[in-house]
Amino acid sequence: MSTIKPLTPLEIYKVLQKTNCKQCALPSCLAFAAAVVGGQKKLDDCPHLTDEEKDTLAPTLQARSTPEPRKAEFIDKLLEKMAVLDLEAVAFERGVSCKDGSISILSLGKEFHVDQSGQMKSSCHIIPWVQAPILSYLCYGTHTQITGRWVSFREIKGGIEWRGLFRSRCETPLKILADKHPELLNDIIELFAGKDVDGFDADIAVVLHPLPHIPICICYQAADGDLESDLNIFFDECCGTNLHIKSIYTLCAGLVQMFEKIAVHHS
Repeated sequence: MSTIKPLTPLEIYKVLQKTNCKQCALPSCLAFAAAVVGGQKKLDDCPHLTDEEKDTLAPTLQARSTPEPRKAEFIDKLLEKMAVLDLEAVAFERGVSCKDGSISILSLGKEFHVDQSGQMKSSCHIIPWVQAPILSYLCYGTHTQITGRWVSFREIKGGIEWRGLFRSRCETPLKILADKHPELLNDIIELFAGKDVDGFDADIAVVLHPLPHIPICICYQAADGDLESDLNIFFDECCGTNLHIKSIYTLCAGLVQMFEKIAVHHS
């Protein structure tokens, strides 16, 4: 059976009029194309696409597949690894604590407890997308300490294959959120133990720790005259050693979903 190659933002962008009219409520046609691939926008949201153009794009768009892991199978494999994991041996190395057969790990300033069977408890709500990255972080075969050197997503091992999906489902929707809610990144600092940092060519640069040795930096540059806004997410170089690229993507996509809910609540 032949598979249909998924559409990329660039392929949709080539069909658009490229006027950046903003009638789709996004700053540019390229941002719209990325949002369509990411599922945040529909082809009908562009008033300039003809019915013929939409009919041409729609079947391929609907049939697109993504490299996202099958979550149930992925978690089952992680639970098998947890069952034989030497918790005390990995605790110090991964910046977590172990007591009475249970790991205590901080994620965005919130404490989670994981036992030998992989069952997770916390005083706060257990967010579904946190489970797989935490288990993967504990079970991953390699580990190193934070380096202080920042790299882009595509520079992480396996990142080139995932970069289109990462851009359309993580960086682009987060940029749109920051455009609409300028106070959001400051709220993130207060809510999730974030920290302002210098040294980036951006109006705001915020470092978060979704996991102890997984620092990420969100850099946002507001629009200025004819220059559009921009947002990029960077990772400490250790991230590619400490977590599989699938889990890094899952972690960031989950963060964006959570930030979207926070923005709606504040609105």
